[in-house]
Amino acid sequence: MTPTITLSNGVKQPTVGLGTWQSTPEQVISAVKTAVHAGYRLIDTASGYYNEEAIGTAIKELIEEGVIKREDVFITTKAWTNEIAPGKLEGALKKSLKNLQLEYVDLYLAHMPAATNDDMSQQIPSSVEDIWRQFDAVYKAGLTKAVGVSNWNNDQINRALALGVTPVHNSQVELHLYFPQHEHVDFCKAHNISVTSYSTLGSPGRVDFTLPNGQKLDWAPAPSELKDTNVLALAEKYHKSPAQILLRYALDRGIAVIPKSIHEERIKENFKLFDFSLTQEEVAKLEQSKINQRLFAQDFMIGHPEDAFANERH
Repeated sequence: MTPTITLSNGVKQPTVGLGTWQSTPEQVISAVKTAVHAGYRLIDTASGYYNEEAIGTAIKELIEEGVIKREDVFITTKAWTNEIAPGKLEGALKKSLKNLQLEYVDLYLAHMPAATNDDMSQQIPSSVEDIWRQFDAVYKAGLTKAVGVSNWNNDQINRALALGVTPVHNSQVELHLYFPQHEHVDFCKAHNISVTSYSTLGSPGRVDFTLPNGQKLDWAPAPSELKDTNVLALAEKYHKSPAQILLRYALDRGIAVIPKSIHEERIKENFKLFDFSLTQEEVAKLEQSKINQRLFAQDFMIGHPEDAFANERH
């Protein structure tokens, strides 16, 4: 059994899941099946990944084969910037459910705090309060077992909580050794919000990413965490891979992880995290590098009244 984190509404979220960003529909079917057979019980997707239908097919086949029941798996999906625009959310979630062939998802996230029109050519100045009211509504309608946010800052989450409606259950953020997010994690712990880390391995695959329109993004140079001296030393000590050390680092801070892979051996390796743990001293030693670099700047938010990273931009 995968260890779980209990959300503030009692829902149990597995601590390790399969990430599916950049996985094509063909790749993701076999990745999901491999992951579930290896013991994963959380699959993380988003409407913006364009692979919900394939994930739905894989889950349906696994259920039909008797490998799992629906209640055994935790499915997270996310509403993209056009889907959090006023009046759009319920229809967007119903479309995701249709694609996933499910009656509910386990966790539905606002992928970003900045709303746009359909092709992202225009920003829509919808407030996070207005966005969160829509999440409150789909949660109360039973379309999702829990609701949360992704790429929101502490102030934005605070404003959603201040509405006094359904609280934020989970925050999914970029979090890795060289961007440890201590302030955000402490804030979430204080408000009983679980944290899920994306890019826990420093997202080495990000450089291959192309937008749906074929455009490649420019990435700022960043040191590789998989080659960090302290990571390599711990990998040797525990007979684990550098990736397993980086994933365990997040787990030992009480954070869920969703490493993405389409390779069978890597998927299995990324799950073999429960036969060791790091001491507080080892976690502290890992953090001695003091590097604090965000990899995903989400530049499309620049100029939006809800740009979550406005105070970090120069």
